[in-house]
Amino acid sequence: MAKVAFWQGNEAILEGALAAGARFYAGYPITPSSEIAEGAAARLPALQGVYLQMEDELASMAAIIGASLAGVKSFTATSGPGFSLMQENLGLAVMAEVPCVVINVQRSGPSTGLATKPAQADVMQARWGTHGDHAIIALAPATVQECFELTVKAFNFSERFRTPVILLADEVVGHLRERVEVPDPASIEVWERRLPSGPPEEYLPYRPDPDGVPPLAYYGSPYVFHANSSMHGESGYPDNSPANAGRVIRRLYDKIYRHRAEITLYKEFELEDAEVLLISYGGSARAALAAVQEGRSNGLKMGLLQLQTLWPFPDELVAQRAARKRLVLVPEMNLGQLVNEVARVVRQSVPVRGVNKSNGEPLTPEEILAAL
Repeated sequence: MAKVAFWQGNEAILEGALAAGARFYAGYPITPSSEIAEGAAARLPALQGVYLQMEDELASMAAIIGASLAGVKSFTATSGPGFSLMQENLGLAVMAEVPCVVINVQRSGPSTGLATKPAQADVMQARWGTHGDHAIIALAPATVQECFELTVKAFNFSERFRTPVILLADEVVGHLRERVEVPDPASIEVWERRLPSGPPEEYLPYRPDPDGVPPLAYYGSPYVFHANSSMHGESGYPDNSPANAGRVIRRLYDKIYRHRAEITLYKEFELEDAEVLLISYGGSARAALAAVQEGRSNGLKMGLLQLQTLWPFPDELVAQRAARKRLVLVPEMNLGQLVNEVARVVRQSVPVRGVNKSNGEPLTPEEILAAL
């Protein structure tokens, strides 16, 4: 039976992780995500889980990779400076195809920046922070309800596609308190990783099934395997041949992009007759929705496309919703990151303008309407 709670965004993220089956957390406290670590320290031991406070974010990322390879759903939480330190081992998780969830509650930067002030300037870092050709899934909640729901989705995508997933929250949403409808645990869809079948001696840890995703055994099982950051063949051992490298890199990309329609999550508001389209995400989507409501009360035909999936970027969705609009506005708390992706997709068929703010304060509906 569903219940009603009054949660902070970070609290809802933790509860979503636990509902998805996460039982291992390793992290280093950093504002504005520290409530997630604090809650994990209290909640996980009672669920026979493990909480580890690590010496830094490099070790935190390494620890959740190891825990996942041992068969446990694992996660960490951080903010901009810590997320920067995680990039090397995030690349390891991509290459070794290790499911795990990284929560980045964004704050103003660069570097230490404004330690507790909101921003959304890690959007491109989430996509391109670790080097090389790769795909990534990044989700952005705009409400406390979505903090819970998208965290569950993040774990499901991670386990299904055998990949790290980033929950790209921001300080506005992480520290907000709202009413949350908490579903009955039995009604929550929880995805478990696909385990290998057949004789253990025939197991190849990187041989994909038809969907492009290989089954994943766990350390300590009869299926012995090798996880490595270097280019490897289906056995897990090094294979630096150009033919193999091309296949591996393409498969790592395709196993996500071929399923982009299923991964794309979004909400629509007042789009039926809209002439001006707002495209936004996270905390800025809240201001954008208020701007739409205020604009419509004054006769402006405005609508909002709220993106919950930022990566892989939903090209087809954005192009379709932007078609035949008079103007597209992209409100975000940075100097312009997602707006460039929107402009790339729209391809000059409609004017695209950013509504940007990067001073440690959230965007307001009045600022969006003033830009319009």
